[in-house]
Amino acid sequence: MTHTPNDPGPQIERIVREIEPRLIEIRRDIHAHPETGFDTIRTAAMVAEELRALGLTPKTGVGRTGVVAEIAGGRPGPCLILRADMDALPIQEETGLAFASTIPGRMHACGHDVHTASLLGAARALVEIAPQLAGTVRLVFQPAEETQDSGAAAMIADGAAAGAAMAVAFHNRPEAPAGELQLNRGASTASSDEFRVVLHGKSGHAARPHAAIDPIVGAAHVITQLQTVISREMDPALSAVLTIGHIEGGATQNIIPDSCMFEGTVRCRSPQSRDRAETAFRRICEGAAQALNLGVEIDYVRGCPPLMNDDALVDRAASALALQFGKPVAIEQGTSFGAEDFSYFSERLPSIQLHVGSAQPERDDRLHNSDYQPDERCIAASAISLSRIAVEFLS
Repeated sequence: MTHTPNDPGPQIERIVREIEPRLIEIRRDIHAHPETGFDTIRTAAMVAEELRALGLTPKTGVGRTGVVAEIAGGRPGPCLILRADMDALPIQEETGLAFASTIPGRMHACGHDVHTASLLGAARALVEIAPQLAGTVRLVFQPAEETQDSGAAAMIADGAAAGAAMAVAFHNRPEAPAGELQLNRGASTASSDEFRVVLHGKSGHAARPHAAIDPIVGAAHVITQLQTVISREMDPALSAVLTIGHIEGGATQNIIPDSCMFEGTVRCRSPQSRDRAETAFRRICEGAAQALNLGVEIDYVRGCPPLMNDDALVDRAASALALQFGKPVAIEQGTSFGAEDFSYFSERLPSIQLHVGSAQPERDDRLHNSDYQPDERCIAASAISLSRIAVEFLS
């Protein structure tokens, strides 16, 4: 690849390659000692120690167990957040690796050990090239991405996003070869909202349904009507998914019960479709219940919003990464209906999420799998990518 005389690319590459063996050591240490949710105490302590060794002053206990540190550039400018998640999953590891989890029932099966090591690598590079930056890099090491009680929301509540102008997250991608980069237009992931609906009727004997008000028949009608939220209420270009995963009513075969409950999730890939889905959901549940002479309780809880990528930042990141690696970066329309709580940052700030290939040759890996084994070459690729994006955004 060809670099201009003032191009920071070769310097970033050299720094990260020099420390790559250490980054792999860090990743393996974290992998062997996985911590879930907000219990990332050992991991956070290790991160803080590594940051202090770089001359930084990390703040610990942010969002309970998160770590934040800042790298000041040589000139004034905006603040850019680089975020990595640290938590593991409640999965029994089956890899058989020499550095496999030493804690039964816990595993880094989503690659957050890779993410943590990668951001530490980017920190090292950015400390060295800080005089070239116009602004501040804020390193955010987050707990509890995998839990309903969001670590991102907790860190934001503790000020992790205060004063920042933009944010970048990244995720390993076992569907792509190690180091292959991808950016998304629009949403990278969907919102994840949960609902619980209870229909109240009047119990009675199965032989005398006229003397009862049947909430099970009512639930069947409501559930059928709710399918039209997606098929008839939503713009097909703004896709959404409504799933009912649990229904419960009655205790025996010959009694109409007093109530019937069902619950599930709604996932949407834009803020507009999310609002429309909730409005339609409530209208259908309330209208159908009234038509069937039933009472209704609706508990509709909003979780993570969709993770929206800022178009202008996507373009700038793609250009910078193409210069760094000497080849174009794939920019695709996202299709995932999974959820990612970095979306709480993207809801507040122009943001992007970078996807970094992590597939080993001859393996067919998937995230959240007990035998997941990412290719460790993705660590250096992620660290180099984050560093180069920071230089571009703070130029």
